[in-house]
Amino acid sequence: MGEAAAGGTTGAPLAQAPLVLASASPRRLSLLRQIGIDPHAVVPADIDETPRPRELPPAYAKRMAAEKARAVAPAWPNAFVLAADTVVALGRRILPKAEDAATAERCLQQLSGRRHRVLGAVAVMVPGGRKVERLVTSQVQFKRLSAAEIAAYLAAGEWQGKAGGYAIQGRAAALIPKINGSYSNIVGLPLLETRLLLEGLGWRPPVPAGP
Repeated sequence: MGEAAAGGTTGAPLAQAPLVLASASPRRLSLLRQIGIDPHAVVPADIDETPRPRELPPAYAKRMAAEKARAVAPAWPNAFVLAADTVVALGRRILPKAEDAATAERCLQQLSGRRHRVLGAVAVMVPGGRKVERLVTSQVQFKRLSAAEIAAYLAAGEWQGKAGGYAIQGRAAALIPKINGSYSNIVGLPLLETRLLLEGLGWRPPVPAGP
């Protein structure tokens, strides 16, 4: 990922405009690189992520992604600014990001033996100020977890900072018998939908230099 001055390249054609990832998540950067998209810059957005009273999971996910994109876009007016948010929803409840083992344990106890939704919101600020967004929903089924399984998962530490207290790309894969929908969305970014969204807006990845 090359370094660049804030603001991108003034006057560049839309397809050649830089892509800025407005996220602190190493998972999202890794996912983008997995499909050959290497952002010009990574600029974490500093926003308040507290849900509003009675805010439903889809509305919260979309608001978070939009606010992240809007927070970063002013410094990059000639760039595509991509932001995303991942929400684990159990019915109408938003499960928290687990910042301590007690929170992760409560999340796992609630998810045990049940099906839940993972909502992935993607927002893109286009050069010129237009915002476009998508919401992708995946369903995840957890097996019924024993106390020993929960304790072992907590001891592994993968829950730290994860929405719903688990990471499907790690040890939790052995606890999940079924998913329906985008796997990459559960990890942190719906790749197909994100690529199609960017391409539909006119962005193209830089052409690699020849040998």
